[in-house]
Amino acid sequence: MVEAFAVASGKGGTGKTTSTLALGMALADEHDVTVVDADTGMANLLFHAGLADAETTLHDVLVGETADVREAAYDRFGMRVVPCGTSLAAFEAADPGRLRDAVAELAADTDVLLLDSPATLGSKAAVLPVVLADRAVVVLRPTVPALSDGLKVQEYALSYGTGIAGTLFNKVRDPADGTIEKAERYFEGPTLATVPDSDAARAARAAGEPLLAYAPDSEAAAAYRRAADRIDVRDGGEDAVADRFRSAVVPDPP
Repeated sequence: MVEAFAVASGKGGTGKTTSTLALGMALADEHDVTVVDADTGMANLLFHAGLADAETTLHDVLVGETADVREAAYDRFGMRVVPCGTSLAAFEAADPGRLRDAVAELAADTDVLLLDSPATLGSKAAVLPVVLADRAVVVLRPTVPALSDGLKVQEYALSYGTGIAGTLFNKVRDPADGTIEKAERYFEGPTLATVPDSDAARAARAAGEPLLAYAPDSEAAAAYRRAADRIDVRDGGEDAVADRFRSAVVPDPP
């Protein structure tokens, strides 16, 4: 069984990487989870997961320096984490097609793949994670720019046959102001959770730990656990999913 989720947003600063790791840890209670930093340009998952000193990263795979993506996978916090490096040169040299093949290899060893996707739709490398995923989790802040850009991500995902697992409202300061209720009318799938703005999340980033490891009893951590509980992981069929990844066409950006 394997299902791939793109954790996506149309705007930076929504807390997408924090959300990816939090959902990964929560889902790892019942599933074998692999988290992949598919944001090859602005990669920062390695800092959030305490992997800043990782010797091999996904960039090494994407530029052809190593053929085995498993060398870039690290066991952390009850799941496997595949970080990207931070080199601009490696980003420019990375082949998006190799990301497709790397995801196919990882699919053989896991139940759930979470792809931490770029907060943009401006390049082939940026749109590919959404195209590869079975479903997308759209991470939003309750602001007009974030909601507008999130709708673009949803539209693009649906146009390529990627379903919507639900939306996750993050960094919410006033859940009663009506913004979320109005926004829910325009997004597919359920609202997975409303995550409060959290000092604990900021402290976790500074400490280089996922929120659920750093502050497991925080309100934000509880909200992410509720979100994970509402994601009904489906059996995509290991062989079928891996074959689909390998055959996927690397799309042009919208």
